[in-house]
Amino acid sequence: MQIGFIGLGLMGASMAANLQKAGYRLTVHDLQRRAAEPHIGRGANWAASPRAVAEASGVIFTSLPGPSEVESVAMGEEGLLAGMRKDAAYFDLSTNSPTVVRKLSANFASRGVHMLDAPVSGGPAGARSGRLALWVGGEEAIFDRHKRILDAMGDQARYVGPIGAGSVAKLVHNCAGYAINAALAEVFALGVKGGVEPLALWEAVRTGAVGRRRTFDGLIDQFLPGSYDPPHFALRLAHKDVSLATQLGRELSVPMRLSELALAEMTEALNRGWAGRDSRAAMLPQLERSGVAVAVEPERIKAALERDPPFNADPKRSSSA
Repeated sequence: MQIGFIGLGLMGASMAANLQKAGYRLTVHDLQRRAAEPHIGRGANWAASPRAVAEASGVIFTSLPGPSEVESVAMGEEGLLAGMRKDAAYFDLSTNSPTVVRKLSANFASRGVHMLDAPVSGGPAGARSGRLALWVGGEEAIFDRHKRILDAMGDQARYVGPIGAGSVAKLVHNCAGYAINAALAEVFALGVKGGVEPLALWEAVRTGAVGRRRTFDGLIDQFLPGSYDPPHFALRLAHKDVSLATQLGRELSVPMRLSELALAEMTEALNRGWAGRDSRAAMLPQLERSGVAVAVEPERIKAALERDPPFNADPKRSSSA
């Protein structure tokens, strides 16, 4: 099968190279032809435009900076849609807007072409090594049909849901990461100003309950099933801990904006009479404000954990103490 690949930058170059290593024949395009030279040297064909890539390929991947570049490549006068054949598949690997992805998918579908969003996570090192997650939204049958190709680029190609679902998952992941970075900067500033050497502080906290666990594994026991009773760690105790931390921040003149916001959420939960519920009950007001409910059947969570076990050997111990 001839595969088209557009966008040979920091991520795209490695993903395209891994496709070649797996034995796939490529037709490639980039704004800078020199970016394609290593792939051409390994046998790839050069195409002068996205349309030319589409005309030569049954499956196409784009790895581009953002929504405007994807729209231009997909819908421009010499874009993909102008050249794609019926029943071909187009996977956008970019971090994109779900709204843009859904709009583009509708345009492609009107021509009998399948478009799926497939943003990736793993960074340049993961793109090189193949330790890469691909979160795919679109038609599940098309995902299944081409999963072997996706597996040549990453070790965690996963179907997430309808078109746009992959992009939503990527935005949730990345936004969580940067929000966590902001929170870590805040509490590490507190710790260092409180007199603890930075490396010693880091070595200490990474051995605690939070440090030993993958970030999103903390949602397993209470948040995902929507079950906050009986508590693993009571809200009243967590409220006390965060109150002490923010008090120390005031004593040391360390701004604690995010921690104060967390404390306000916990205080609201306390005022609802939830002091004896699990500390993660403080997450419920945000769900209510957003008009959503989270209550996943325990059997489905168990099956997901069997497919991908948590790093923590005892996932039922979710205390934040």
